[in-house]
Amino acid sequence: MTRRLAEVAKKVGVSEATVSRVLNGKPGVSDATRAAVLTALDVLGYERPTQLRGERARLVGLVLPELGNPIFPALAEVVGGALAQRGFTPVLCTRTAGGLSEADYVEMLLEQQVSGVVFAGGHYMEADAPHEHYLRLLDIGLPVVLVNAASDNLDFPRVSTDDAVAVEQAFSHLVSLGHERLGIVLGPDDHIPSRRKLAAINAAAEKAGLADVAVEHAMFSLEGGQAVTNRLIRLGVTGIICASDPLALGAIRAVRRMGMSVPEDVSVVGFDDSNFMNCTNPPLTTVRQPIEAIGRAAVTLLVNQIDGTPVTAEELLYEPELVVRGSTGPAKIGVGVGVAV
Repeated sequence: MTRRLAEVAKKVGVSEATVSRVLNGKPGVSDATRAAVLTALDVLGYERPTQLRGERARLVGLVLPELGNPIFPALAEVVGGALAQRGFTPVLCTRTAGGLSEADYVEMLLEQQVSGVVFAGGHYMEADAPHEHYLRLLDIGLPVVLVNAASDNLDFPRVSTDDAVAVEQAFSHLVSLGHERLGIVLGPDDHIPSRRKLAAINAAAEKAGLADVAVEHAMFSLEGGQAVTNRLIRLGVTGIICASDPLALGAIRAVRRMGMSVPEDVSVVGFDDSNFMNCTNPPLTTVRQPIEAIGRAAVTLLVNQIDGTPVTAEELLYEPELVVRGSTGPAKIGVGVGVAV
C-alpha cells in the first residue's frame, strides 16, 4: 500500500497524504487533483478502491496496427495532443507480431474502464477479419470512433480520407503527363479502403477511355510493394499508383533493381505523405491525408459521445491533396516490356 501511494503521488506530483485522501473518499482535495490521482491509478495498473470503481477513468484507448509506417505515429501525436487538451490521457495500444491482439487490447482497455476508444488501421477495415470485439463495444455502448473506412456491419462514427478523390487526383496527374499504361498497388483483397480505391480507378479509366488498369494486391510494406511492382513493370506499366507511401518506396526499389529509373522510365505516386517523403530519392509524389483534421475530428466525435451529445454514425470524408514532387514525370515513349493490359 505504501509503495502504491508513493508511485501515484510521484506520478501526479502531489503528496502521499493527498493520494490517501482521494483513495479514502475524504474531503479537502480539488476535483482536478482527484481526477488526476484516479487517472494515475489506472495508468499504473492499480485497481481503484471498491467505492470508486463505478467511476469511469479519463483514459482513452488509441489502438494502432503498427508504428513502422510513419503515418501512424503522426496520427497518434495529433490524437494524443487533442485528448490531452480535453483532459484525457491516451493509452497507446500497438499490435506486434506474437504480441497482444486487437481483441486482447479491447479486453484490457475495458478492464481499465476507459472512457472510449479510437481505432486506426484496425481489423474493422478488413471484411474477412474477426469483428466480435467491435460488436461487443457496440453492445455495451462504449464511445468509439474509427479512422478510415469500415465494414458495413460496424455502426460507429467514422472519419476518413476520401479514397475516391485520392485516386482521381493521382490518376489525373499521371494521365496529364501522358501515361496510358497504368497500374495500382493496393492492400489485401478484403481491405475496404483498397476496394474503394479500386472502384475509383476503374471508373476513372473507363471515363478517360483508357485500357483496364493493372491491379496488384500486397501487404502494406516496402517489401510488398517491391514484389508486386516487378509484375507491373513486366506488363509494360509506366505509371503506378500505390495505396501507401511504404508501398510506393517498394515500387521505386523494384524499378531500380530492374535497371530502370524513376521518373524517367516509370512514375510512382504514393498515398499518405508521411514524414520524410520529401527527403527520398527522388522526393515522392504522393496524396496527402489531412491527418491533423482527421485526428482532431476523431477526438471531437469521441468526446461528444463521452459527454452524452448525440453523434451521427455517418462517415465524415476529408478531401486529400496531391503533392507533386520528383517521382513522377512525362511518359517515355516506348518504355516498358510485355503487353498492354
